[in-house]
Amino acid sequence: MTTFTPFPGYDGLMSLSRREGVDIRPTLLRVLTDLYVQSPSHTDEEERQFVELTSRLIDEVDDATRAVVRARLSIYPHTPRAIALRLSLSPSTNQRVPLAAPIPPADTAAPARPAPRIPTEAEQRASSLSMQPEDAAQLSEMFFSASSQERTQILYNLAETPLRPAARIHLPRAMRAIEVLHMAAYVSDVENFTAELGDALLLTAPTAERVVFDEGGEALACALKALGIKSQVFEQVLMFLDPVKGSSVEWVYRLSRLYDRLSERAALIMLAAWRGATVASTRAKYRAALYDDERQRARSATPQARPTVQPGAIWTPRTGTTRG
Repeated sequence: MTTFTPFPGYDGLMSLSRREGVDIRPTLLRVLTDLYVQSPSHTDEEERQFVELTSRLIDEVDDATRAVVRARLSIYPHTPRAIALRLSLSPSTNQRVPLAAPIPPADTAAPARPAPRIPTEAEQRASSLSMQPEDAAQLSEMFFSASSQERTQILYNLAETPLRPAARIHLPRAMRAIEVLHMAAYVSDVENFTAELGDALLLTAPTAERVVFDEGGEALACALKALGIKSQVFEQVLMFLDPVKGSSVEWVYRLSRLYDRLSERAALIMLAAWRGATVASTRAKYRAALYDDERQRARSATPQARPTVQPGAIWTPRTGTTRG
């Protein structure tokens, strides 16, 4: 009989829940429920452990968390009967939703596919437009200064632009980064999380900190989308990396919906903008100093007046001394 482990780092979360001033029970119940409904079936031992763990948490969480868990389990076909009764749900049956009408067989002759359109030369050039550092800096600042609704619109529009996105992160490096970020988020280790994110995405430390500590959370969604993190892992990062923000159900699920609709292309274009903004700031930092230095040297270098009579130009005859 296998032992059901709810998720990695469970013991650490229980230790975190015992800290003074940190109430991890709402987040813990949501994560347990999410992981349970991801599997289409469970063994008797797994079901028993799920019932034992959630039964102790359901009565100790707030109404908003209980409503979210109830909504998740209401559409899950294998909700344990004990939990269903505790949440006032109808007992699960083998077939909760009526089956749709069968799809009629398709015609044997498949319709002819239209010939693929060859892009024009102008379209081919436009599809590889790379941002200049100044344009990248402008896009980055526009994104960070926008509201949540405006950021969402910016990200949706980026997917349709001809801008060149950043290259995908090398798969082995991305997989290693995902594992490290996942574990760092579980223990709320923001410092290591930020360092690993910047190293994996080739971002400077200030840029990585700006992405992680952004209040809206859309920047973090772009960064993790560029790494290819799954939606379930992204939700867990939101809930555990910052327990204060993660306790807000509205904040977590707003970003979860954004993450599901966010395209990889838009996330990689934003990543290219963050990198380009760093180049622009570096150029601006050093260009002004060097350019002004050259001009100041040119202005301060006044020509020295040449003497009217050069040394040695006048010959003075030597006179001998008279002897007494």
